Amino acid sequence: MPSSTLPSPGGSDPSTLLQRVILPRRADPSAVRALYVDEQQAIARRVWPVAGGGAPNPRDVDVEVVLAHANVRRVHALSRTSVRVPERTEVSFAAYFNAFPASYWRRWTALRTVHLRLEVQGAGRIDVYRSKADATQIHVHGELVEHATEGAPGRHQVDIELDLTPFEDGGWYWFDLSTEDSELVVYSGGWHAGLPAPGRAAVTVGMPTFNRPTDCVATLRAIGEDELVRSIVTAVVVPDQGVHKVCEQEGFSAAQAVLGERLRIIDQPNVGGSGGYARIMYEALENTDCEQILYMDDDIVLEPDSILRAVAFSRFARHPMLVGGQMLQTQCRSRLHAWGEIVDRQRMRWNKAPGTEYDHDFAQHSLRQTAWLHRRADVDYNAWWMCLIPRSVVEHIGLPLPLFIKWDDVEYGLRARAAGYPTATVPGVAIWHMSFADKDDATDWQAYFHLRNRLVGAALHSPEERPRVMLADSLKHALKHALAMEYSTLALQEMAIRDFMAGPQVLFDKLLTALGEVRARCAEFPDGQVVDSQELPLPVGGQLEVQRMLTPPTNPVTIGAKLLTRLAHQLRPADARAAQRPQLSLARQDARWFVLSGLDGVTVSTADGRGVTYRKRDPRAFRSMLARSVALHRQLAREFPRLRRLYRDAAPGLTDLTGWKRIFDA
Repeated sequence: MPSSTLPSPGGSDPSTLLQRVILPRRADPSAVRALYVDEQQAIARRVWPVAGGGAPNPRDVDVEVVLAHANVRRVHALSRTSVRVPERTEVSFAAYFNAFPASYWRRWTALRTVHLRLEVQGAGRIDVYRSKADATQIHVHGELVEHATEGAPGRHQVDIELDLTPFEDGGWYWFDLSTEDSELVVYSGGWHAGLPAPGRAAVTVGMPTFNRPTDCVATLRAIGEDELVRSIVTAVVVPDQGVHKVCEQEGFSAAQAVLGERLRIIDQPNVGGSGGYARIMYEALENTDCEQILYMDDDIVLEPDSILRAVAFSRFARHPMLVGGQMLQTQCRSRLHAWGEIVDRQRMRWNKAPGTEYDHDFAQHSLRQTAWLHRRADVDYNAWWMCLIPRSVVEHIGLPLPLFIKWDDVEYGLRARAAGYPTATVPGVAIWHMSFADKDDATDWQAYFHLRNRLVGAALHSPEERPRVMLADSLKHALKHALAMEYSTLALQEMAIRDFMAGPQVLFDKLLTALGEVRARCAEFPDGQVVDSQELPLPVGGQLEVQRMLTPPTNPVTIGAKLLTRLAHQLRPADARAAQRPQLSLARQDARWFVLSGLDGVTVSTADGRGVTYRKRDPRAFRSMLARSVALHRQLAREFPRLRRLYRDAAPGLTDLTGWKRIFDA
């Protein structure tokens, strides 16, 4: 794996580029640096012989092992793609955005080697490491970079070829830089293929937006400001479905000037995320010659290099496939929401991929320190906060289902997989997005779309003709909602089941009206209305009473006993005073069923902390709504085989261009 002199800078060849070496923005919080470089602690101080010059054999290098300590000097980003390493400093690029996820490229692409190319100046040492699926770290290459001699060029081109063969189950490549008495500057760098990518890099980027003009314009500017990203973008399509228009936002004119005719703002009614993403696909197929279609959410912060990486991965893939990006959290930008997700087709619920964790903080636990990050995780789908879909896949399997929001991305991933197009969620391809912990989407107006679309997903993709496990799970959650005085959620779930049983045509029929109907129904119940806690009387009880109720039942006996006690309480008349003055005020994380079900009136804070809902126990609503829920679930179980056939027969008409064109023309 020798280095050689290259005719061009290390990171500048777009035809072979897989992943640039990138640095944080100057305005980024300090914790974000952990996504780009590992400066937490020195690994060891390496001492190498300088007499004779050249790169020593790694086995001949003396290593003076010292206690891990914080680096006195931090590296300095000269630009987004260049960095200066001061003297007597060691830094590792074993970080989220700069380590190379070798196992994903080994599993899904045709490449069997990868090249690390760096354009450097100064003196120091480059060490390349790899990891195994169990996080074992192996030193694979080391060499010196020395000062240029008189008459020689000042910058040195390094090309290190690395084998991708031993990464079947997991593992990464990364490199470390270390200096002694001189600084070392990396002007550009990247991970490259040994041959040009097949096909064309021609991507249509699409963002449906609803009243997020500021975020949307920021993303447009990020796309336009990066010359390499801009060079592969065929079109940027923004279906604007809100009343606060993107084109009226400050900064839009500057973004438009850079993107020019590639930028297409399409005003249309609010037909939800699925309608916005369907419009992007429609425009890409009908009005561009793109090869890839890249979906992104509107309320994101974009790392532009992610676009290049997703397109490169798609071009080198052995067969057409979906390439997913991961979601970092906007509020705490060193945190990763999910490594990858799968679908339990019996319960029809998504979950994290086996062996992975939600909410990983790279500022606290680096890549090298976290064993599970080194094993490849295979997924069933990728959420549409960022997902690339080849044009050929869209031409084969069609557009999204008209689901408005929720489950459109999951269903599309399952549909693609069934047609032979897998999904890979690729580390290092990512955007920042608001954490889902700040949303109440399981209990607010979105609960309607969750259940209705979950049923549609089961009809199309469940292996069971009658999904007993899923229906039992749904009924269990209905009981929890009833005990928690979430009557608005029960009402929305009743609407969802009835609309699902009305048949597949209702999906298109309700695309423009469902949101208004759902919000109106939700607002009929006190628990569906968000209010300011300062507008309500102070609760009767204080935090001592809250703490006494927070101990959960921990085994089947105590859980059963608590449930029976709480069910008996639900059937007794409610204390009328609790409807005028809450008994307690609960934080959202304390609002558990075994607490709420013993109260008659309580306020619960919303997930985003902007208000509270006042929940008031209603024995009549409890009995009638729960009885209707049981009856509907029984009816659904009886009719599901027939409905399953209806939805599967109707699926082609729900996802082709003709059906969606009628909506867009209207």
